[in-house]
Order: sequence, then C-alpha cells, then structure tokens
Amino acid sequence: MLRPRIIPCLLVHKGGLVKTVGFDKPKYVGDPLNAVRIFNEKEVDELMVLDIDATRQRRDPDYALIRNLAAECRMPLAYGGGVHSVEQFERLVSLGVEKVAVSAAAVADPALLGAAAARVGRQSVVVVLDVRRGAGGWQVFTHNGQRATDLDAAAFARQAEAAGAGEIVVNSIDRDGQMKGYDLDLVRQVRTAVTVPLTVLGGAGSLADIGTLVREFGIVGAAAGSLFVFKGVYRAVLINYPARADKDKLIAAASGAPA
Repeated sequence: MLRPRIIPCLLVHKGGLVKTVGFDKPKYVGDPLNAVRIFNEKEVDELMVLDIDATRQRRDPDYALIRNLAAECRMPLAYGGGVHSVEQFERLVSLGVEKVAVSAAAVADPALLGAAAARVGRQSVVVVLDVRRGAGGWQVFTHNGQRATDLDAAAFARQAEAAGAGEIVVNSIDRDGQMKGYDLDLVRQVRTAVTVPLTVLGGAGSLADIGTLVREFGIVGAAAGSLFVFKGVYRAVLINYPARADKDKLIAAASGAPA
C-alpha cells in the first residue's frame, strides 16, 4: 500500500554534513556515515543525500563516500550531485543507490532522463527542481541555486516527466532552512503538472508542517533537513526522527484514517 514518505535530506559539503539557509551559510552538523547509522536505528522511510559542491565544481560524485553510505544504509537511498551521464547513473545504482537525482543535467539535456530510465529503470531517475519565487511565478535554478534559468517550475516538471523522470523533487530555495512551513502554493502548481511521485523539500519546521502537506496533497514524499538535524529553539545539532508510532499517528490523522 502506497503511503506518504518522511525523508531526511542530508547535504554534503567538503566531505561533511551541513545545513544551509536559503542555499547559503552552510553550518557543519556532523559526519555522513554517523548520521546514516543513527537514521538506520530510527527506521526512516528513505534517505536523500545531496552533494552541493559536485556540480558547481564540475566534478564527479564522490564514489568512495557513496559506496560507504550505501553499504551502511538500511533504507532506500537517493543521491544527487555531479551526475551528468547514463554511465554515472549505472555506476551509482551498482553501488546500491536506489534513486539518482539530477538537476542541472536535466535542464541542459532532458534526453538524458529517458536514456537513463532505459538503462536503470524509470523509478531510479529523479529530477530536483530548485526554485525561487519571483514576480512571474516560480523559476528553476541550478548549480546549488547560483544559476537562474528561464524555466517555470511546473512547466519544466511536466517536461521532465515526459522526458523520462520517475519522480520530481521540488525544493524551495526561499524556504530552505527557514523552518516556517512548506510553500504549499508551489507544491500545488507542481502537483497538478505531473502524475509521477512528488517529493517536497524546503521549509519544514515541525511534524505539523508534514501533516499539513500530507493532508493537502495525499501521497507525497515529505523531505526535510533542519527538522531532522536540529532540536529546540537554539537549534542544537541532534539527529532525530519521529518514532514509528508517532509517524503512523501523524499520517493517519493527516489522511483522515483511523490511527
């Protein structure tokens, strides 16, 4: 039975884990492998790891790190950063990555999505849309938010699905690290544009925010960074995740089902 997924998103910067605000001011929050071990114990639904340096630095993914993460990880693992070829999709999947995410490469060459889907399966091809809100709507950015495109988020999501993407991740740059709730208007625009699974990132500050997302949009991926690495008003670094019973109650309440 399909159900909403609650997904920690880990950002890798200079080999360590960081959390950003508005894609800026990275704060070190720990070691990637240690975080994976903790999330294993907490039985998370899925884990997303994004290398925020690779594409900007025009380098390949850190395969040694990814191999270690995949070997340790006991939940589905999604990875993004520095991927621009079908061969890289295949190599990452061979290392144990279930989903491979692309952003700049999908903008530069949408045909890559179909080619990759033919080799590793459509379910393993994910497109991340990093977006900012402007006067004309939501615009797609690439290279960790450094490069603007002329692409509308919903229109490009539709194009990416048609090209072969099996999942869309919509990430609000404006909400990143703010912990004030998801941009539901943005989610609504993208949700109506695509039929493939959708994961939402950027802005979650509480489990109530995840509940609101699920109540509004049903079966989606609710991803968060700060929510699962910080604790308390002073944002002390603490890897956390809701217990299974709490998570089940949250989703049941948001879905209108009996707990």
